[in-house]
Amino acid sequence: MNKSIPYWNPYLETLSRESLEKLQLKKFRRILKWTYTRSKFHRALYEKVGLIPDDIKSLDDVRLVPKVEKSMMRPVQRKDPFPYGDALCVPLEDVTSFRQTSGTTGQPVYQADSWRDWEWWSECWATLLWAQGYRPDDRVFLPFGYNIFVAFWAAHYASEKIGCETVPGGVLDTPSRILKIVEIKATAMMATPTYVLGMADVARKKLGINPAKDLGIKRITCAGEPGALVPSTKKRMEDAWGAKVFDHAGATEIGAWGFECACQPGALHINEAMFLAQVEDLDTGEILSEPGAKGKLVITALDRLAQPCVRFDSKDIVELSNEVCECGRTYRLLPGGVIGRADDITKVKGVLLAPSAIEDVVRSFPGLGNEYEVIVEKHGDVDHILIRVEVDDEAMSNSQELEAKLKNQLRVKTNLGYQIELHKLGSLPRYEVKAKRFKDLRKEQE
Repeated sequence: MNKSIPYWNPYLETLSRESLEKLQLKKFRRILKWTYTRSKFHRALYEKVGLIPDDIKSLDDVRLVPKVEKSMMRPVQRKDPFPYGDALCVPLEDVTSFRQTSGTTGQPVYQADSWRDWEWWSECWATLLWAQGYRPDDRVFLPFGYNIFVAFWAAHYASEKIGCETVPGGVLDTPSRILKIVEIKATAMMATPTYVLGMADVARKKLGINPAKDLGIKRITCAGEPGALVPSTKKRMEDAWGAKVFDHAGATEIGAWGFECACQPGALHINEAMFLAQVEDLDTGEILSEPGAKGKLVITALDRLAQPCVRFDSKDIVELSNEVCECGRTYRLLPGGVIGRADDITKVKGVLLAPSAIEDVVRSFPGLGNEYEVIVEKHGDVDHILIRVEVDDEAMSNSQELEAKLKNQLRVKTNLGYQIELHKLGSLPRYEVKAKRFKDLRKEQE
């Protein structure tokens, strides 16, 4: 691959909208027929509504296909062909990769992939890494403990696929990972936004290393949390490391479906040659098409065969755009990327609250640390929001002024009032993988 070419797959990434939609329809009809023929789980869903694959003649017809939620997958697993059960579409001996979801919202879901599927995963990731400027002369460090979660496994193989020297840093602790970056002169890395900021703190405070000046990291790819497209969080990471920070979106059950390109448009490209993404109104279930409309992402992995993902309710809240990115890709953009999760976006005092809006405010204040917690409770019949933030010594000396400014900005951005607790740096919980900063305790109080 010529490293001066901006696209991993120039043909697919610059298809006209008409050609792209023809390709998506062809692929969708193929995967629908595959699941109808081979998956007991999917066949039962389709027969329940009287649907056959030939009913889908246009992309508008796709809405007729029943959606799948993670909760629907749990009952059909842990039976023969063990452990995948009725959703498996290939012989068990064709399965070469086992992954599972984190189980943070219930019993984990097992994900089966064939070798062909794993090559597809790698191709999806190669597309996004190349779009973010990764090239064969990069030395990529992965400060992450790979295990049964998909995490950065596919990123590792895609990094090798495009020719990068790829260095796993799984079993090392944080200081050792930082010193390894120094030792090998790594140029790029991948981690959650929480861990990117945490590594910078450890480098400065425990090792006396300034990542922006003393390390040679040029680009960082983030996943697992929406922080890399939250403006204040992106700025914190880029300032801390002196590097460009890029976002990516994906899931165990779906694949690597979205990426921010090197132009950093403040949005994710949908990898539309590999996925069919629809945005559904949260209240009515109507498929939205107007720019600016926010809704829930329902997505199909068009080429994943062993355990297919057809019309999967991701619970991710996104916003549509018709803007064209200056990178030249024709893939649609989602401004702000994943704005939040349908499970997390909740009404407080009758107002819709997205945790990412709180993050953008908190991370924009100098003097506040990288960690914070949001706790929503009921006091009697009234909703109450508490935010715990870490504050450095200088800012703590003006705590009343800081607290007043923070409350004011939060009210302006979210139309809600907050109680603020100020804590010393290092006193709140730290996270290496996905952070759990937003806690809605109201259901527990019922």
